[in-house]
Amino acid sequence: MSFTRNHQTALLLATAMVLGVTMADGPSRVNLLKAGKFALLTKTGVTTTGITKVKGDMGTSPIARAALTGFSLVADSTNEFSGSPLVTGNVYASNDAVPTPQLLTDAVLDMQAAYTDAAGRPDPDHLNFGAGSIEGETLLPGLYKWDAGVSFTDGVTFNGSSTDIWILQIGAGLNVGSGAKVKLAGGAKVKNIFWQIVGPAVLGTGSHVQGVFLCKTNMVFQTGSSLKGAVLAQTAVTLDSARITKRSFCDITVGCETS
Repeated sequence: MSFTRNHQTALLLATAMVLGVTMADGPSRVNLLKAGKFALLTKTGVTTTGITKVKGDMGTSPIARAALTGFSLVADSTNEFSGSPLVTGNVYASNDAVPTPQLLTDAVLDMQAAYTDAAGRPDPDHLNFGAGSIEGETLLPGLYKWDAGVSFTDGVTFNGSSTDIWILQIGAGLNVGSGAKVKLAGGAKVKNIFWQIVGPAVLGTGSHVQGVFLCKTNMVFQTGSSLKGAVLAQTAVTLDSARITKRSFCDITVGCETS
């Protein structure tokens, strides 16, 4: 007996209902592994001005600690990490004492692998949705792909269950308007929203976004902007009185999750 794709899907749904299994909509999640330890991880540094607050660990590699500016860093007695009045967590750099350099090398490799995974997912559910303008849209779970940049000026909502996944493949930059907000509905979780961005990501003054940001280049937080989730950038991040908040559970054997 042969089955069509619709028959197979219906059979899977029926089986899940009988077994009491919750099936997630959208693609499978992106595994962050050791990169998931960090609220903010870059390769070429982080600069801040004003009263910034990072809740979670921060790291940079292969560039050294000197590329972390504006944080008033104080080295721990072990020299394995530094502390900062602006960071609730540890600050790691490539020239810290062993075992930190290897931790960062592994985390950066995992960051790059996560980016490559997200960027390489085939067969998008939505291609060039809204021609790149997602202003006021409600995004259901799935794989979204844009050949160029994406922007919104006021807000966008992710609506789905706690197990649903979103991957946004953005072919150029991301521009978030001043005061714009990313909202979650229906139980959607920050840890399940992955923004894969080829070009610069710019958050306008007072804006707020949510999710895991996998940036090929840099990310700029303008005055008073904020993010709940994580920033994993392959160049630098600039902060101006910004706030980044991350809660995480990490197990190297299964990867790390962001709540």
